[in-house]
Amino acid sequence: MDFTPQQAILELGDAFYDPVAAAPFPQAILRFRNDRAAAEVGLDGLSDAEWIAHFGRFEPLKGSLAAPLALRYHGHQFRVYNPEIGDGRGFLFAQMRDRGGRLMDLGTKGSGQTPHSRFGDGRLTLKGGVREILATEMLEALGVETSRTFSLIETGEALHRGDEPSPTRSSVLVRLSHGHIRIGTFQRLAHLQDRDGLRQLTAYVLRHYHGEEYGEDGPARLLAHVARRTARMAARYMAAGFVHGVLNSDNINVTGESFDYGPWRFAPFWDPGFTAAYFDHAGLYAFGRQPEAIYWDAMQLAISLRPIAEEEALIEAMEIFPEAYRREVTDALLWRLGVVPRGTEADRVLTGSLEKALAETLTPLDEFFFDAFGGALPTHYGEAFDDLRGQLEHYRPRKARDHGYWSGTPCAMLIEEVEAIWASIAEADDWGPLHAKIAAIRRMAEALA
Repeated sequence: MDFTPQQAILELGDAFYDPVAAAPFPQAILRFRNDRAAAEVGLDGLSDAEWIAHFGRFEPLKGSLAAPLALRYHGHQFRVYNPEIGDGRGFLFAQMRDRGGRLMDLGTKGSGQTPHSRFGDGRLTLKGGVREILATEMLEALGVETSRTFSLIETGEALHRGDEPSPTRSSVLVRLSHGHIRIGTFQRLAHLQDRDGLRQLTAYVLRHYHGEEYGEDGPARLLAHVARRTARMAARYMAAGFVHGVLNSDNINVTGESFDYGPWRFAPFWDPGFTAAYFDHAGLYAFGRQPEAIYWDAMQLAISLRPIAEEEALIEAMEIFPEAYRREVTDALLWRLGVVPRGTEADRVLTGSLEKALAETLTPLDEFFFDAFGGALPTHYGEAFDDLRGQLEHYRPRKARDHGYWSGTPCAMLIEEVEAIWASIAEADDWGPLHAKIAAIRRMAEALA
């Protein structure tokens, strides 16, 4: 596929972004390039030197954006509205079409200060970049629609951070996403009482991400799309056992694609109270509260659209979320169990029994889904699983367990392994465990696909 550059974001005009420049980094050591993702947008043919020029020094990609753009947005952070945010250590670097014709963005993390940096240095720790690789690879394998880590380059600066040993190594990350428009992008316009801007942004999102024109019911249609897609994201998080950690409204993409991974974790057990962020003292974004949190964020979009839409139409659009979530979480759990759905009522009874058994027994999630794939639950799962076992007898496997992955051990991503992978890099500059883990994750993905 040839590279198909785009400049769609320029339609919005300079009220939506600030042209910026990348920081000049002392070094540019290529640590990770995602050639699978690059092939989907026609960039896999770049040499390493060209890759570093574009994704370490940010020389423009021909035909795409002439200069990086720091996007403007607001958002609720742990339910407190903050008008002082925006792209503070990243920018939109380029736009293009993927092989399916979708508009895609290449955005950065750690690329330097912008007008929205406030007191931040605009940098990213190398550990943060490594963690984002691991999060996106694992989520993609487990069926979550996520941004993909496209590139990680070590930049040769010593960073000081209060929440990890310092000084620590630095990096700049590039992610491939299906858009970078956030719920907080709409919140900013509503805060500024910019009705024309709200209409313009709604039209942009409908046109470029849904192939629709604005029309009188445009805002309600947009909200309905967001309700469906964010419900799916919430459901897929639960089936993956994933805890994002910071589900603020500025971290919710209106395409329903998960992105921006900071204090994430995978839950070892089906524990609704499990949290990822050490600073989430109230458990606002705990594992079991994620659907509620994402619904609350989607509601902030509804509130933001009220100046340009009928309230009744927005309420009707938001009513899509609960039923969409119930349908999507059932589908996601059956997918991970590796069985073919039988029908709404039976499937929901099955997944209810599944959640109950997992919660009561604190069974390790990765081991359980590995053992149960295809619907044949091993005998060592005791009485607490008898009801689930009986129901699974009526289900057909969606895929045979004939991939080599099933003859080994489950691929997991618990915090202890994440820390061990980082320790190998920090202490011995040994990247072998990271690359081995990526290979193992992709092998699992083949078995599950």
